[in-house]
Amino acid sequence: MPSRRASFGGFKGNVLAGILTLIGLGAGDAETLSRGAERALREHSGRLILRTARHPVVATLQEWNIAFESLDALYEAASDFVSLYVQIADTVMARARNGAIAFAVPGHPLFAEDSVQHLLVQTNTEQIPVKIVTSGSFVEASLAAVRASLGDGCDVRDALMLPLEDTISIEGSRTVGRPDVSRALLLYQVFDKASASHTKLALMRDYPDDFGIAVIQWAGVAEKESVTWLPLYRLDRCEVDHLTTVYVPPLPSSLRRSDLSTLAGLMAKLRAPDGCPWDREQTHDTLRKYFIEETYEVIEAIESGDPDWLSEELGDSLLQVVFHAQLATEEGDFTIDDVIEKIVTKLVRRHPHVFGEVNVADSAEVLRNWEAIKRTEKSENVVDKRESLLDGVPQSLPALMRAMEISKRAVKVGFEWDSFGDVLAKFDEEAAELKVELTNDSGKDKIASELGDLLFTIVQIARWQKIDPEDALRQMLKRFTARFQHIERRAAEQNRALTDMTLAEMDALWDEAKRQEEESRE
Repeated sequence: MPSRRASFGGFKGNVLAGILTLIGLGAGDAETLSRGAERALREHSGRLILRTARHPVVATLQEWNIAFESLDALYEAASDFVSLYVQIADTVMARARNGAIAFAVPGHPLFAEDSVQHLLVQTNTEQIPVKIVTSGSFVEASLAAVRASLGDGCDVRDALMLPLEDTISIEGSRTVGRPDVSRALLLYQVFDKASASHTKLALMRDYPDDFGIAVIQWAGVAEKESVTWLPLYRLDRCEVDHLTTVYVPPLPSSLRRSDLSTLAGLMAKLRAPDGCPWDREQTHDTLRKYFIEETYEVIEAIESGDPDWLSEELGDSLLQVVFHAQLATEEGDFTIDDVIEKIVTKLVRRHPHVFGEVNVADSAEVLRNWEAIKRTEKSENVVDKRESLLDGVPQSLPALMRAMEISKRAVKVGFEWDSFGDVLAKFDEEAAELKVELTNDSGKDKIASELGDLLFTIVQIARWQKIDPEDALRQMLKRFTARFQHIERRAAEQNRALTDMTLAEMDALWDEAKRQEEESRE
């Protein structure tokens, strides 16, 4: 019986000098090993490295007197799988630089083998020839175990990469999105209780807790292969090991939760020739007013503090985004995926303190960086034709909001009062000028002009006090509405019409409403 740590002192068989041969050991026992893989293994006896000796075919290699070395010791020293696979690749490359060797991995060399991917990058860089000898992967063996067809579609994933929350993939990250529940799902890397628990929690975001799944153990190994069907919530209560895969059938449409793709599909249907006549008539221009209305309804829901209402209004607002994206898709301009990609890219680029190496002290520094990045983006954007600092402030913004944004931009270049006292003096000046025009009855145009000056000065007061004037006015209107409705209710209790009440009587009820507000705040 040969040692697992055989000497690499010479060539055996018909080995080609200077070639790294990557061999797939198959999914199970020797029956899953291809004839080509068996021949390559025999030829490389003494120059054979196994990623792991924890594989059913290894006993057969020993029976065939094939000398090999395993890298199992690296597993114990590695802090995580990412660094482990890099270290494995580096170890194999160090040997490959000195002559022809073979590196054998479970299953198929090109399927779910990060160490092989690292090797292919390095061998390409160093121009070391590579030969790949395949055997069947765990995918075929696992699907055969549950009698599932690849023709029906199957999503194969590393269970550890399933996100527990919505994330994005950025440089250096292998985190993937949520699974497509309309297709079957086959998961590997479910090897202990912790990985099983992670898998369960990730899947529960999209599948019912009691949805039936299959735990497949030792697929492709005669007399050891087993399939256990159980509800999803029991996944971390069953036995798993390094030869365990989990099969999740397609989720029936009646159990699927709606997502963005569902909404986009519905919108496409509404715009189809056999869809809704009203939806088919709409354009970007005709939808503008609805977008504005939905935005204000979202604001109203936020102010109400009612989460159910807010959820509904956010859905209405999202529909407007999807509607415009569908129109653009039909015109060949862009799709909803383009919309998402642009905002994801922008968020990552503008948050280097989160996704990059930049350090920030506080939110003020975050905002300064944000503005600097925006300026860089605009300078690099050849489509951007803005000539003025004030260009780009939307004309359709409510006047108070637009006034605040314009004043903020002007301040950035030093167009600002020296002190808040100067702002108050300007307020007195504008109020006096308005009073003169009103006294002289100068006409609507002059009065409107002075009134506008005064309103703009009030916006400056709000900016200096770090108050949103739009929000301040909305809150005032909310108070006015509540107090006026109190007057209406009290008048109704007295069986009186408001037109029959004196101003003094209504003022008394107004003060009563104010007192009740103050008492409720105490």
